[in-house]
Amino acid sequence: MFKTRLVIFTLLAALIFGSLSACSGQSGASEHLEMMSLDKMPAEVQTAPVSVQQAYQFAAANADLMEQIPCYCGCGDIGHTSNYDCYVSGTDEKGVVTFDNHALGCSICVDITLDVMRMLKDGKSPGDIRVSIDATYAKYGPSNIK
Repeated sequence: MFKTRLVIFTLLAALIFGSLSACSGQSGASEHLEMMSLDKMPAEVQTAPVSVQQAYQFAAANADLMEQIPCYCGCGDIGHTSNYDCYVSGTDEKGVVTFDNHALGCSICVDITLDVMRMLKDGKSPGDIRVSIDATYAKYGPSNIK
């Protein structure tokens, strides 16, 4: 009898504490980021460190946002016009993505994208994200967004 009550009490406590923690954070879209499936990535990305994989997955799935985010690694010299270009060189009429390998070897590109992801999860607006990226990364070089 005591063991049965203890089990029931433990289950109830777990349910109550679980529901309280679910109410304490932000909810909705800010908790879930749109990510392209890793199996759609080139082999080089699939074998890269997890942070690089996640940056590629996020950038490829969020073109509208990432085209507004500059990069400060100097890649404007190779024709990149946003942080998005560090990951994606094009998309054909069927939606097939051609990936750029630049971000595989550039920690600034990846750090910018990871910061965007974190701020988006924190509920920041695209405008606030852009201001923060500019303030944080301008010391590394010129923006590639003209």
